[in-house]
Parts: sequence; C-alpha cells; structure tokens
Amino acid sequence: MTHHLVIVESPAKAKTIKKYLGADFTIMASYGHVRDLLPKEGAVDPSHGFAMRYELIEKNEKHVAAIVSAMKKADALYLATDPDREGEAISWHIYAILKEKKALGKKPVHRVVFHEITKTAIQAAVAHPRAISMDLVNAQQARRALDYLVGFNLSPLLWKKIRYGLSAGRVQSPALRMIVEREEEIEKFVTQEYWDIEALLDAKNQSFSSKLTIYDGNKLEQFSITNEKEAMAAKTKLLKDAKGTLAVVKVEKKQRKRHPAAPFITSTMQQEAARKLGFAVQRTMRLAQQLYEGIELDSGSVGLISYMRTDSVNLAQEALDEIRSLIKERYGKDNLPDEVRTYKTKSKNAQEAHEAIRPTSVQRDPESVKAFLSPEQFKLYDLIWKRTVASQMISATIDTRSIDMAAGNHQFRATGSVVIDPGYMRVYQEGQDDKPEEVDSEHMLPDLAEGDSVIVKEITPNQHFTEPPPRYSEATLIKALEDHGIGRPSTYAAIVSTLQTREYVVLDNKRFKPTDIGRIVNRFLTQYFTRYVDYGFTAQLEDELDDVSRGEKEWVPLLEAFWDPFKHQVDNILETVKRKDVTQELLDEKCPECGKPLSIRLGKRDRFIGCTGYPDCSYTRAVVEEAGAASQEAELIEGRQCPDCGGALKIKHGRYGKFIGCANYPKCKHIESLNKPADTGVECPECKQGNIVKRQSRRGRVFFSCSRYPDCQYAIWNEPIAQSCPKCAWPILTVKKTKRRGTELVCPRKTCGYIKQVEEPNDNST
Repeated sequence: MTHHLVIVESPAKAKTIKKYLGADFTIMASYGHVRDLLPKEGAVDPSHGFAMRYELIEKNEKHVAAIVSAMKKADALYLATDPDREGEAISWHIYAILKEKKALGKKPVHRVVFHEITKTAIQAAVAHPRAISMDLVNAQQARRALDYLVGFNLSPLLWKKIRYGLSAGRVQSPALRMIVEREEEIEKFVTQEYWDIEALLDAKNQSFSSKLTIYDGNKLEQFSITNEKEAMAAKTKLLKDAKGTLAVVKVEKKQRKRHPAAPFITSTMQQEAARKLGFAVQRTMRLAQQLYEGIELDSGSVGLISYMRTDSVNLAQEALDEIRSLIKERYGKDNLPDEVRTYKTKSKNAQEAHEAIRPTSVQRDPESVKAFLSPEQFKLYDLIWKRTVASQMISATIDTRSIDMAAGNHQFRATGSVVIDPGYMRVYQEGQDDKPEEVDSEHMLPDLAEGDSVIVKEITPNQHFTEPPPRYSEATLIKALEDHGIGRPSTYAAIVSTLQTREYVVLDNKRFKPTDIGRIVNRFLTQYFTRYVDYGFTAQLEDELDDVSRGEKEWVPLLEAFWDPFKHQVDNILETVKRKDVTQELLDEKCPECGKPLSIRLGKRDRFIGCTGYPDCSYTRAVVEEAGAASQEAELIEGRQCPDCGGALKIKHGRYGKFIGCANYPKCKHIESLNKPADTGVECPECKQGNIVKRQSRRGRVFFSCSRYPDCQYAIWNEPIAQSCPKCAWPILTVKKTKRRGTELVCPRKTCGYIKQVEEPNDNST
C-alpha cells in the first residue's frame, strides 16, 4: 500500500485536512517556519551572490525531526503549506531539509495549493499537484535578505549614533515616518474660529433645520463669519429681514444609488474589524487564522473561511453561484442583480488567481455556527459573512432633496434623504474612518414647491473651531500604507506590531503617537537615509519583489541594485556623522545661566533641554515646557481629592499624553492614569476582591494589576488567564510570548517555575 506524507503549518490545519484524505495519508504540522537566517552578521553574503545561511528554528527542531522520521517511511511527499510566498518558502525549506537528511531519495515530491480547507478544494489540490515555485521562493528570499541587510547594517549605526539597542526596518521605517509626520502636522496646527448660522423652520406642521448659505448676496465660505460679534450681528439682520418667514425659491430632487463594498481582502478586513469590532490587527489575523484552519462543528473540524492573506477581490464561480442562490432564497429575487457583481482590485500586483476572504459556504450563516465559536470568532465570522453576501446584492436607492429658501439677499438651504430601497444595506454597511457615518435613516423634509412660505421659529449662530488631522489608528495607518503601495497582506500586522515592540510609538486612545526615541530615529533616517524611507522608493521595491514572484525579474540583480548604494551610504554616515548631530537639536534661545545656546538633547530615558556648554554648565529643563504643554491650564477634577495629601486633582499634560496628578506637585507626586483600565475578567489571586485590569505605565509599557490598587498592590507583566497552576495550584496562569521560545503558559509565582509550551497557528508575518 502506498503511503503519503502531507505537511502543513499548524496542527489545527492538519486536523481539518485529515478528515478529507484517506488512510493512505499521514498529515503532520511543521508549526510554522522551520528555518531562518542565522541571527548574526554574515548570514547574507553580498560578495558571494547574496548566499544565505540558514539554521533550524530551535523551538521547531522536534517537529522537523518527526517529519524527517516519517518521510523515511513514506512513499511520497505532499507539501500543503499556505498559498502565498511565505507558504512556498516554508515548503522549500522543508524539502531542502529532507533532502539534506537523505530522507527523500527518489520519492516524488508534490506541492499542493488550496485557498479554502474544504473537501472539494483539498481533494482537487491533491489530484492536481505542481512543483515548488522557485519564483515565489526567491521573491521571499529576496524580501528576507533585504530586511536582514537593512536591519544588520542600520541597527548598529543607530547604536553608535543615537542609543544602544535600537533597530530599524525596511518597511517599518516609512510607517514610522507617517506617524511622526502626522504628529508634527498636529503640533504645527493653528486652530481657527468660525461660525455658521442655523435656522429652525416649520412648514406643513413639520419642523426641520437649514443652514445659511448666502448672506447679503454673498456666498458663505467656512471663514466668512469668524467671531461672535459678526455672528450675532448677522442673526439680528436675518431676523429683521426675514420678518418671521422665508420663501421657497428652489426645490431639487434627485435619486442616487449607493453600491456595496467589495468582499474583504486582508487590509479591508483588518480595517473593518478595527472600526466595527475594536479588534487590533494581530487579534483579527489570529482569529481569521483559526476560522480558516478549522472549527470543530457537529460534523467535525471545518474550515469556515477562505485564505485570509490576499489582495484579490475575486470570488470563485462556485461561491458566486451559492451566494446568489442564498440571496434569492433569503432576501428575494428583487434583491439579486441580473448580473454577477465584479470588483476591480486596487493593487496592480494583486494575485488574481487568489480569492477574496469569504465563507467557505454561505449556507453556514453566523447563527448556525455561533454555538461552536468563541464570541470573538463569531463577531469576525459574522462580519465576513455579511460583507460577502452584501457584495452580491443590489445597490441601495436613496432619494435626496434640497430646498433653498430666501429672505431678501439671504438664503438658507435644507437637505434631506430617504432610503427608498435599502438593497445590500439590509445586510451590511461599510464603516468609515475619522468622519461621521452617513445618515442612512430617513431624514424627511416637507413636500414644498417654489413660492411656498415657511415659518422661521428660531435662528441660532453656532461656534466651531478647526481641528488638526487625527492621529493614525491601526485601521487608518494600514489604509495609508496600502494607498502608498507599502507592505503586502502578510506584512501589515507585523509592521504595526514592530513599531510598538520597539517602543517607537505608543497607543493613546487607540491612536498612534510617536515616542521621543521614535522621533529621533525618524529624524536620523529621513535626514541621512532619505531614499530608504521614501514612500515611492519603498513601494517600487515592493513592486519589484512582485516581479520576482512572477518570474519577470531575477532576485540577485535586484539585491545588488539595492545593496551597493545602501552600503556606501551606511559607511559614509558612520564616518561623517557625530552623535551630537543626531541627538541634539539647537534652539534659538540662550542658557539663562551661562548665555550659551540651548539644545533639545536625548537623555537616558527622554529628551530634555540642556545647555550646550555642558559639562561646564549643567542647566536643564523639561521639553514639555518648550512645547507649551506645561503652560496649558490644567483642568480641575471636581468632587475628588488626592488620596495622598488631600489636595486638588487636575488633568495634566506630560510626555506621554494626559494624566491625573496632584495640584501640590512636586511636594506630592500622586499620579493616576486618565484612561479607565481594561478589565481582563480574571479575579485577583491575592485579595480575591478585585479583578486583574490592563494598565499602561508612564513609559507606555503594558502591565496587569488589581483593580483595587492601591489597597491591593498585586501586579504582573504578562496577561493572566483564569486557569490554576497544575504545579502549585495558584489561581491564575499568565501568557508569555518571546521570539525565542514562542508562546508559553507561565505561573506568575517565581517560587513555582511552572512553564508549558503553547503551540499557536503560524501567522505568516514577515
């Protein structure tokens, strides 16, 4: 009997696939990547054709050994890793190891690719295997080599010129630049006052509002009325001229269509999950991986969604047929377009052979599988299911009406809309970033005609102030990266995560804010490595990697073209730039003690203002004073007193944003976080009265402590779970994640020492 060995990345995926293949197949998991570059200089050798030196990943050595042993007994090998460059590279590494270990001999090796884990897809892939695509492998090797060369050359430079322990990345650095530039926009923004004037009107026993659009014959712009005096004068004149009524001078009626959004690709799924569910990018991808690899239903383990790393909006014909059938059956024929809806992929390099993210069967609606899913899994599956179904429904039909009403040389306008046919909106509506959702409920206006009269009930001037552009959220940062052509489906989560891990940015109310060190690193890179943090250059390099994946470009010449000028620049900066050129920023201000120029300097922790005459002059002060933060009037918190000294509590401005502090500072140094800590739902094991909550230190580091602090001072660094330690019976365990050992369950009691390895699905991040 012929025996086949099938290799996938994760045990969950292996479990799901096993039910679709017969007894002749053994399915094993590699647990993600099996090899990586040596973590030291020389792993990529530019002088020898960019030869790459790999080593086994320590935590997966036992899994590799099991695969080698099983292959020696098998008759054929099927490599069934994920259908992208990353998956292709994993298959190639497994093949190379088996060949090196002499476990293959002349046995056939097949590469099988599928975009959903269903019986039909798996059996079709096994029946029609192909060879390993070296174009895809080389594209991944080129990406890995580029990232390595940038990291191993820029990072030591940052150590010497700024601070030890810093690092830089090829794709993360442009992302950091975006965040810093946005912060600088916000800081330079000058708020302007403006007013608009609203009239509350009545006609045909219906009240409605309108805005002043023409005043004294002049069309109003945003800053036509800039202060209260002008606004009140306008109100007086309008009341006098209107004499209680306005005449309808124009009625305009239109009907428009609103079309459904395309089915999800990786970036849009991450953005919508952030907007609608509040999920961080890493969380979204972890849940999507679980839904893809298989969920245990009554019928066994089933993959619920197609592959979640994709930049294609295509849907397979079989999926389209099933979706259209469901729409007709559930929502009626009237909600089904005559033709299948097609969508255009934004990226010119999108892999059209791939599919958008969709349910493997829309017949499995969210409610039918809810009992088998965690609350988070259900929310994401519900989002994917609704988005997919809505993408193939008819457009929404909306009636809009605008009415212009005049009094002398003044004119008001009222607008309203009515959803005549919700179409796809019966199922799903796309979220929006940084602006209010469109009004989709009825906003009726009375049925008026030219010449009709309306009653003026009230005229109200409204004060407004212009606002700076908002900081990037995870969703808007990913959208900006995608718009610039930076990153690919497998990299967005890693970009976001790396910036936070390196402490170049912190999340403040779910918005990215650069730290002091993040600003300095960005200034160094934009000043001395302008080309390599340029958005266009980074996007072009991504395009060239795509060319390699399609066999249109050779990978070694691509690396050579990058390496030579980059290495020259690194060597030049190493010799010519001094540390003070980077870490000091001269100010147009003299030292109050010695008269020498002051500069913003980098200390062991943060930036500060110091005298350039140091060490002869030791004058220093905090940067926040220079930025004006200290001069901002602190907001008094009513009804609360400092628990330490009884003084007043105020909302203050610090280096890391707003916080609550005692008004008697520096005599009393009591501080509190302004944001309410997130409850983990895990009972405090020490006092058994409060819950463990997630907090953030002043430097932005996350930790967990009792909600009853300071009465109970129990605190831990790692996230707790409500599971008792099997060794010492302590009521909780914690989840600890490291690059070297992966994810572990650890007892927080140092005297215990309990540790258990936890295997997580590979997330294919680069």
